[in-house]
Amino acid sequence: MRPSAPGAFAPSDQERVIPPDLAGRLALRERPDTWAIGHQRWSDLLFLHWKVDARAVQATLPPGLFVDTFEGSAYLGIVPFFMERIRPAWLPPLPWISWFLELNVRTYVHDADGRPGVWFYSLDCNQPLAVSIARRWFHLPYFHARMSASGRGRTIRYRCERRAVDAPCARFTWTPRGDSAPAAPGSLAFFLVERYLLFSADRAGRLHRGRVHHTPYQVHTLKLTEFSTAPARQAGFELAGPPDSVLGGGAVDVAVFPLCPVKDRSSCSDSVAGLAQRGPAREGRDLFVAASQPVPLLTPRATKPSSELSS
Repeated sequence: MRPSAPGAFAPSDQERVIPPDLAGRLALRERPDTWAIGHQRWSDLLFLHWKVDARAVQATLPPGLFVDTFEGSAYLGIVPFFMERIRPAWLPPLPWISWFLELNVRTYVHDADGRPGVWFYSLDCNQPLAVSIARRWFHLPYFHARMSASGRGRTIRYRCERRAVDAPCARFTWTPRGDSAPAAPGSLAFFLVERYLLFSADRAGRLHRGRVHHTPYQVHTLKLTEFSTAPARQAGFELAGPPDSVLGGGAVDVAVFPLCPVKDRSSCSDSVAGLAQRGPAREGRDLFVAASQPVPLLTPRATKPSSELSS
């Protein structure tokens, strides 16, 4: 099974659009030939995805981005997880600042050059500094939220409530089970979780792209006993019924790289042609970056156990 081409969602003939292919998706696993700007770890990820109408998704995207589909369907994801050891490249992780929770609502897109990636509708987070940095430097729609989680290593109970008037409370409960393995290239799981590029738009409407690098997720099945579609509703999507795909992801150490303008087709070492020439993805563990420029840091306080996080 292979993801479908953009088809009816391509722009006019004046602009040539290259649809993503499997070789290009695999090539994005390569580490970029530039310096990472920080480090972090993503742990205990819950990937919930619903099939949604591709035209409805396309209508929400900025000019220059095109909905990425799998067998004709677009997907909307709700992904709660644990953020750990977040730090700029030049600093160690700091207690209370470097460990927090995040829940994002996302879909999958590509640009005119066929680079597949993620478009975020919202990212809820219980670390105000992270919200400020991501909004300022990565142009991402972060929101400060009251969040809590417990049960690491067993049944995980996760709660998220955005700090806004009458904001709904989203609750998730899941238990990992089964063996873990990388998603098979070309599968739906691969299409949904193996994403190494994000897109964002600044206040002037200019598109940017940013690379991340990590080893492929070790995905597994799980028992989902509680979920909420409230985060998607806050993003403007009404989802009906249970998710079409339920997956768990193990911990990955991630490296994040600076943003580049989407219109720049030569920089960032991520042109599709250049990536394809570099061959299959390398194995190895890398780290993820939290900020693209030096930022003031809060005074660290006593460390809270990683198994119980809240705000």
